[in-house]
Amino acid sequence: MTSEVNDIKIHGLTQEEASARLAAEGPNELPSAKPRSFLAIAWEVLREPMILLLVAAGVIYLILGEPRDSLVLLISVFAILGIDLYQQSKTERALEALRDLSSPRALVIREGCQTRIAGREVVRGDIVILSEGDRVPADGVILSCVSLSVDESLLTGESVPVRKSPGQVSLSMARPGGDDLPFVYSGTLVVQGQGVAEIKETGSRTDLGRVGKALQMIEPEVSHLKRETKRVVGIMGALGLSICGLVALIYGLSSGSWLSGILVGITVAISLLPEEFAVVLTVFLALGAWRISQRKVLTRRASAIETLGSATVLCVDKTGTLTQNQMSVKKLFARGQFQELDASSDAGLRGGISELLEFGVLASQREGFDPMDFAFQQAGKRHLDATEQLHETWKLTREYPLSPKLLAVTRVWHAPAQNGRIVAVKGAPGAVAELCRLSPSQFDEIKNHAEAMAAEGLRILAVARTGFESGALPEDPHEFEFKFLGLVALANPVRPEIANAVRECYAAGIRVVMITGDFAGTAQSIARQIQLRGSERALTGPDLDRMDDATLGREVTQVNIFARVVPQQKLRLIEALKANGDIVAMTGDGVNDAPALKAAHIGIAMGGRGTDVAREAADLVLLDDSFSSIVQAIRLGRRIFDNLKKAMAYVMAVHVPIAGLALVPVLLKWPLVMLPLHVVFLELVIDPACSVAFEAEPEESDVMERPPRNPKQPLFDRRTLTLSLLQGASVLLVVLGVFAAAMHRGESETSVRALTFTTLIIANLALILTNRSWTRTILNMWRSPNPAMWWVILGATAFLGVVLYVPSIQALFRFSKLHVADVALCLTAGMFSIVWFEALKIVGRPRLSSDLPDSRIAPRS
Repeated sequence: MTSEVNDIKIHGLTQEEASARLAAEGPNELPSAKPRSFLAIAWEVLREPMILLLVAAGVIYLILGEPRDSLVLLISVFAILGIDLYQQSKTERALEALRDLSSPRALVIREGCQTRIAGREVVRGDIVILSEGDRVPADGVILSCVSLSVDESLLTGESVPVRKSPGQVSLSMARPGGDDLPFVYSGTLVVQGQGVAEIKETGSRTDLGRVGKALQMIEPEVSHLKRETKRVVGIMGALGLSICGLVALIYGLSSGSWLSGILVGITVAISLLPEEFAVVLTVFLALGAWRISQRKVLTRRASAIETLGSATVLCVDKTGTLTQNQMSVKKLFARGQFQELDASSDAGLRGGISELLEFGVLASQREGFDPMDFAFQQAGKRHLDATEQLHETWKLTREYPLSPKLLAVTRVWHAPAQNGRIVAVKGAPGAVAELCRLSPSQFDEIKNHAEAMAAEGLRILAVARTGFESGALPEDPHEFEFKFLGLVALANPVRPEIANAVRECYAAGIRVVMITGDFAGTAQSIARQIQLRGSERALTGPDLDRMDDATLGREVTQVNIFARVVPQQKLRLIEALKANGDIVAMTGDGVNDAPALKAAHIGIAMGGRGTDVAREAADLVLLDDSFSSIVQAIRLGRRIFDNLKKAMAYVMAVHVPIAGLALVPVLLKWPLVMLPLHVVFLELVIDPACSVAFEAEPEESDVMERPPRNPKQPLFDRRTLTLSLLQGASVLLVVLGVFAAAMHRGESETSVRALTFTTLIIANLALILTNRSWTRTILNMWRSPNPAMWWVILGATAFLGVVLYVPSIQALFRFSKLHVADVALCLTAGMFSIVWFEALKIVGRPRLSSDLPDSRIAPRS
């Protein structure tokens, strides 16, 4: 089997040959930041302040003559290190998976079949198909091309694109620059036409690699969440270290034991350092992007995950996003007659209908990239196969590509049997009518038929023909004398899941706007099928041109369908929506869509049919080009932000009792409860709980029934911070109550410590359970699946049993054995600490429900 591109039969490499060359010569990529190794991650974790403080505490225990405590503490450090390594390795694996997905795509021919692969997998000898908007994946020689122009400014500094001509594979690569050369270079941009090239050099051996230049890398901006988290961590870190020094000084002066004072100060510092915040943010964003990629959406910028939950308007293209992008010829009109084509029928074609389809096929690529070309070829094979109208032996001599000035494609064929050349054109009815020089009355008649078919939701193209006997072909298709043949209507079925996805958007307070280059009637027909609101009215591109900015600003709040829109007008629509205060997500696929994609708050490029330029400008890439995938990404974005807030609220709350138990005994001269080893135990619960358990928490049932979140809402807003601190304070009060009661009863220091610490652990687990949701009670969440959370709770409970009842471990923690009544007291007190918050969920459900996404934006119709 061979693939035919521009009438050249090419087989390409076999998969075995490509794999062997990839292994021998390495991937097609320039030197860049490599994924972090296991040792690099370990070294990064070891330098964290928490680990350094614990190591310092272990050294002090050794100096104080407590080698057993020192050894256990240092072993515990390795346990925390293991948890951190697991979390960060999981994050790194997710990032590596995303890096593989985000590699620029290349369309190659292997074993005669066209295959889209990651650019890094292109090897020397590969046959690459280049189309407008593609980045050239590696250096190569052009085998064939049609109107191919390439922007080589990345290498030459010249902004004017250069023309390309075919050449011989045996040629040696020359320097870039100049017209009519047969070479293409890695990283350059195809701005016009199509071509086929054989790759000569890859990776660092390309011209781009040899001169030592790097591709422009779009660095992710520092997100609002990262800035806010860094600020909070900095404040709490400075506070913790200051209190650490103060406590060490007070304890040293009052007890005379300066080493013990330093030990107590380290304990206080560890209890106050919120190092989990950075871990939580990294894990959530990385794993969140990975989860979204599983729904066929690639995240190119982490900040998009934050913005997803704030989107108020989704601007989507019709073709391929709302529809299946699998077009078929549905109806033809010629010589005053209509004929419908049924894919299941082989009925013959009448009169001029047969000629209309014949020249529609000739005006299309034989191995079409475009769904319309494919539809023409399929219709031709079905209905013209038994005739002599397929002309498979004819050779293409020239193509006049689609351009902004002429929305039609003209193809010139050498017809040996007819001693001349045959010219076929297909395109927008207005453009073809112009080429045929139709009179106004003739054009009005054609236009009426086109609009009637478009009202049925069909895509309308016109077809014309002419002949050209000899001489040089004209530079402009307008110089041909075309004969108008008729109209072809193509059907593009709506994706079956779209109607439900649109309803889900409306329930979530998100307005859906259709922007298409198709006829208004076609767009309105599709809108009715997907139950888009406002389908009775549409604005066209010419309508937009007649409006000033103020008028457009008013209209975009009312109109949901924009038809016959060119890419430049998309940017104006995006800016008008933004000016009205909307948070705009927009889809695009072409080179000219890039400015609008960048202007939108969330730019979404098509991964299947989109150009590399559009993908580079976008924040998200739809790997399957489906609108429903965008909705799923929004759902996941809301879930990620919800769970992030829950994890942060839990971390903030749990540090209050830990810090309090480390600080209050020092100030009141009570026996010390919290020692570094106890803090280590708590970290073994807190770290996986905040980053793994909360990240895996299922979404809230109303996640897509809320209005969008205000993007200016801080992660630690006043109400969230207040409720988190109140949770922590209530736990601290309950634990201190158990502490005071045990001392009042005259319990030994080890018994007091065991009772207090057990109560704190149970209260910590209660905090995990209650923060799973700020709207549902623990009883309502009991059957909600979250295996990671249950493993954390079971592990903490089992470890607590070990430190309470295994004598050697019990001695290390300086505990006494607790009786059943003592455990029941701790369990009751620990659970009681969060009862008020559970009651608040029931009494103040509307307030708490609005608190999780906070300060929502009112939905627009």
